[in-house]
Amino acid sequence: MPIGLQQPPRTGWSRTLSILPLIAVPVLIYNVVAFVGGGPDGIPALAAAVFDTTMLSGARFVLTWGDMLLVLAIVFLFAEMLKATGTGGTAITNHMLSMGLFIICLMEFLLLASFATSVFFLLTAIVLLDALAGMVVTTISARRDFGVGEGFGA
Repeated sequence: MPIGLQQPPRTGWSRTLSILPLIAVPVLIYNVVAFVGGGPDGIPALAAAVFDTTMLSGARFVLTWGDMLLVLAIVFLFAEMLKATGTGGTAITNHMLSMGLFIICLMEFLLLASFATSVFFLLTAIVLLDALAGMVVTTISARRDFGVGEGFGA
């Protein structure tokens, strides 16, 4: 890259935000809601309807807060995939934190009654996809950056 086009190194909040997995935000929201309003029968706040309408086909479409939380997680998963193209130390730290977040989510799902819901199961699956896909994308980017592959050095 030409000298004039190099990006300055990240410092302060910018570096911190690039290290932390964004997918932790929906997990933290679920945790707050579960510990404040959760019970043995699940979390009533996540089952409440946000949007309710009748489609042209006559079918009823209901969007719940739990569904909205999953949409937020998918948006953050997309942002994490964009961040995963980096090959520096911050990207690797981000993937390690994502894997740690998956382990925490898995333990909550298996051990706590408020977390044994389909919403949290799908949220946990999204966290796992973030960790695994992030590692794969970073590995492929690093191979491309270092010229490893077909015909190099031959």
